[in-house]
Amino acid sequence: MSRSKFLSDLAQKMMTLGYAKRTVETYVYWIRLYILYSGKRHPAELGNEAVEAFLSHLVNKRNVSRSTQQLALNSLAFLYDKVIERPISLDLKFNRSKIPRKLPIVLTTSEVKQLFDHVPAGYKLPAQLLYGSGLRLMEAVRLRIADVDFNYGCLRIWNGKGGKHRQVTLAPELHSVLKAQIQVMQHYFELDLPNPEFQGVWLPHALERKYPNANKELGWQYLFGSKKLSLDPQTNSLRRHHIDETGLQKAIRSAAIKCGFTKQVSCHTLRHSFATHLLANGIDIRTIQEQLGHSDLATTQIYTHVLKQGANGVKSPLSLL
Repeated sequence: MSRSKFLSDLAQKMMTLGYAKRTVETYVYWIRLYILYSGKRHPAELGNEAVEAFLSHLVNKRNVSRSTQQLALNSLAFLYDKVIERPISLDLKFNRSKIPRKLPIVLTTSEVKQLFDHVPAGYKLPAQLLYGSGLRLMEAVRLRIADVDFNYGCLRIWNGKGGKHRQVTLAPELHSVLKAQIQVMQHYFELDLPNPEFQGVWLPHALERKYPNANKELGWQYLFGSKKLSLDPQTNSLRRHHIDETGLQKAIRSAAIKCGFTKQVSCHTLRHSFATHLLANGIDIRTIQEQLGHSDLATTQIYTHVLKQGANGVKSPLSLL
């Protein structure tokens, strides 16, 4: 079995299991590096020692962070559990990265307002959802029309990081613009349906089998659909995909530059700001953890450090002069 076919089969299996395209690409990337590091041997011929050596190599030679090393481990854990069907040990011994997690960059509420004033109109609503609902970049661009619940004031996030589902808050101030966006997408949808080549919106394989007609129902269409139809590279089907996430990234960075911010602002900065501002307003950290979709409370607790004045809340003696 050639390596390329092995990785191709691996990607297909992940897609069948409902993994997001980005996750599939990431796992395949790390598994490919692992195979190359191991002299192009088939992973079935390798085991715990090879995994330990590879993970240590990432730290010793590539100086990766904890999160990057953990991502590589997750990729290999999937490989051996779901593909090789011989799970690796839970007690692996490897050189763990000591590069600490960076403190999040956070904007003040006035800076957020200023930023939104400079975001182009076409990207303002998804940017507002990044901050107003604490969404990750891909969670925002992948929203479907049916994921918006005006009655309960929430967004439903399916298959977020780690494959988890959750409900997040939706600011009432965005209801009217969201309804207008849905009308825009409904107009596109009504133009698409008569097109004999239109194959409907992309759906995960399991949903496509369970609901064979869902791909041509309004609720399943992307909330932020592209202005043009395009061919699905996997099936060569004509579809309306969601907006390109790189466009939103560039819009946020460009707006930050126009504002004159010296902070390194990205889409994730708005998610960090969401969590920090909730915490500052007295929202329980467990609730924030649920809103963000964090598995570990320790990940959420990093925002408590942002709120402390000075280093660890220490008041400078200069203030006493």
